[in-house]
Amino acid sequence: MAKAAEKAAAKEAPKAEEQAAAPAQAEQAQQMVQVQVEDAGAISLYANFCRVTGSPEELIIDFGLNPQPVGVPKDPIQVKQRIIVNYYTAKRLLAALNMSVQRHEAVFGVLETDIQKRLKARQS
Repeated sequence: MAKAAEKAAAKEAPKAEEQAAAPAQAEQAQQMVQVQVEDAGAISLYANFCRVTGSPEELIIDFGLNPQPVGVPKDPIQVKQRIIVNYYTAKRLLAALNMSVQRHEAVFGVLETDIQKRLKARQS
C-alpha cells in the first residue's frame, strides 16, 4: 500500500509543478508578443521645448522649438506638435521614457537638465 501511495504522489507532483509553471509561462509568452506598427507615414520633427497641461481625463503634451534656450525667450514659442493622451497611456509613456533615459545614462553618464549648470561646467 505504501508503494501505491508513493506512486500516486509521484504522479501528482509533476502536475503541481506544471500548474505552478503554467502562469509563469503564460506571463512570459505575453511579454514576448510584439505589436506590429506601421510608421511609413510618420512625420519626424525636432523639439527642445515641452509643456504638459491637462484635465481630469487626459494630458495634453505640446512640443515646440525654443530658438533661445538660455534665458527667457523674446518671442513666444510656437507649438508645432500636440499629443493628447489618457492617463493610462501617459503612465506607459512615462515608464518607457524612464527606462530609455536610464539606459542612456548608464552608458553616457547622468544628463543634467539645468542648462545653467551645463554652461558652468563647460566654462570650467
